[in-house]
Amino acid sequence: MLNYLSTPFKWFFKLEAASGLVLLISAVIALIISNSNFSSLYFETLQSYLFIGINNIGLKMSLHHWINDALMAVFFFFVTLEIKREFIQGELSSSKQALLPIIAAIGGMLVPALIYIYINFGNGDTINGWAIPSATDIAFSLGVLSLLGSRVPISLKVFLTALAIIDDLGAIIIIAFFYTGDLSIQYLSLLLLTFIALLILNKSGIKKFLPYLILGLILWFFTYQSGVHATISGVLLATVIPHRKKNEEYSLLTKIEHNISSYVAFGIMPLFALANAGVSLDGINLESFLSPVPLGIVLGLFAGKQIGVFLFSIISIKLKIAQMPNNANWMSFYGVGILAGIGFTMSLFIGNLAFVKNIEYIDGVKIGVLTGSLLSALIGYSLLLLTAKNRKKI
Repeated sequence: MLNYLSTPFKWFFKLEAASGLVLLISAVIALIISNSNFSSLYFETLQSYLFIGINNIGLKMSLHHWINDALMAVFFFFVTLEIKREFIQGELSSSKQALLPIIAAIGGMLVPALIYIYINFGNGDTINGWAIPSATDIAFSLGVLSLLGSRVPISLKVFLTALAIIDDLGAIIIIAFFYTGDLSIQYLSLLLLTFIALLILNKSGIKKFLPYLILGLILWFFTYQSGVHATISGVLLATVIPHRKKNEEYSLLTKIEHNISSYVAFGIMPLFALANAGVSLDGINLESFLSPVPLGIVLGLFAGKQIGVFLFSIISIKLKIAQMPNNANWMSFYGVGILAGIGFTMSLFIGNLAFVKNIEYIDGVKIGVLTGSLLSALIGYSLLLLTAKNRKKI
């Protein structure tokens, strides 16, 4: 059944499934440390400042910011390479393959955002977190799905992967347009000039990565200083990396993607989880979950995601705009829709951006994201397992 799938997709699915389990372990470790005798050391270490540069030329940021602004730029670079490859020659290269996950992703982003807005309507401080429950964590969701093995049709694995990739694209657009700081015209101009230089490299047929890397580092610095979130530099850099559709073996994009994949999956993402999933559970009670921020996130991720994905999908299938995945039934399809509510990495990341000026809400974000993602993982997995058992009996 795997024959019709592209080789990059098979490799990508196995990588994301494995890294999802590592991501889960990292999040658990962060929760344990942040609620142990080492909690003070944990939070103080994240807030300690680190200078990177030569003599007085360089940047000084907290360790937490180096992870979220610098290392996550590499993560977004990797994600955008994946998106670009999938649209050029992967599972999203034809409109027939891409239509259902695109429609489902739109519903899966729109409904959770509306639920969050409804719960936080009228609160000027918390309404800014509307995009937090709109994300899907590729690694985490595929990691849960991989536990079911062959009991889940390959077509549903393709669907969830494509949906999560499109979700990431939506998150990138949201970050670029809605979560930017005070803009600097000077650095924005330098950013634009650097990007033009990268485009010239691409159009000149340069196939060596070093020139792109040098300009990419300069682009990151200008992006960081411009007020646009620094991770967008990774997105911009990935868009100009050349890719040969006919001869993938010699594609610079494919080579880079394979070379950095393990570092991103088993280094950057677990490190991000360690730095961002830690939250003190002292004083946590029912009231903590019912406050607007965590409640909006939990309902958005757990209820909004599955409703949005399933509702938009069933309408498009019934209207014959899109096709139902092969060998899937409505129950298994709905189970995958629930797994799309595992927001984790991207939701935590957007939460940090949404409340950068109101850090008192960050703990609420973590509680909401962890709870909503956990509920989605447990219920989605259970439903898919039950569906697989019932299918065997029949």
